[in-house]
Amino acid sequence: MPEQLIKGYQRFREGYFRRNKDHLNSLAEGQWPRIAILSCCDSRVDPSVVFDAKPGELFVIRNVANLVPPCETEGLFHGTSAALEFAATKLLVSDIVVLGHAQCGGIRALMDRPEDLDMASFIDRWMTLAEPARLAAEASQQTHGVNGVNGANRYVACEQFSIEHSLNNLMTFPWIKTRVQQGLLSVHGWYYDLSLGTLSRFRPGDATFTPLC
Repeated sequence: MPEQLIKGYQRFREGYFRRNKDHLNSLAEGQWPRIAILSCCDSRVDPSVVFDAKPGELFVIRNVANLVPPCETEGLFHGTSAALEFAATKLLVSDIVVLGHAQCGGIRALMDRPEDLDMASFIDRWMTLAEPARLAAEASQQTHGVNGVNGANRYVACEQFSIEHSLNNLMTFPWIKTRVQQGLLSVHGWYYDLSLGTLSRFRPGDATFTPLC
């Protein structure tokens, strides 16, 4: 039994739940968040904490390395695509944010993988979705505000290229592309540095990341 969770729930029940009972009861009627955030499942990057959001304000989709797969119908299981579809067509969110972050373990696994990898790992196969970002990072000498791709800069470049790649993949879903074209939906790429606490946004015009606030 994970005692940490039991004690945490008791604190929640006796504290937060009691103080916010009316709000939480209203959420039982249904959810209508205006923002969907696609975030990494990294335990250090919790969108609700980073953005000081209350329950019901964010529709959070999490996976390894915050990747958006392209729209395709092959295979059987499409958890991220299903969540995006629900956000765009049922919740009718007005914004989708792809939230990347520094020190991403998935990106490091992608950048450091051996050439003879047999793709037996679920993680390695999943991370092939970001292969274009890896190739762009390796080829880049000065992109997205990152000078060079040696050492830690290799990872930063790939983390940021991956956000751009995921934004492109978002537009392969017809129910996202149509709503964007109609002005009903906006998509954003943000990059969070958990050690510095900085937040940057991707600017499509010049393909750079600039401080958001």
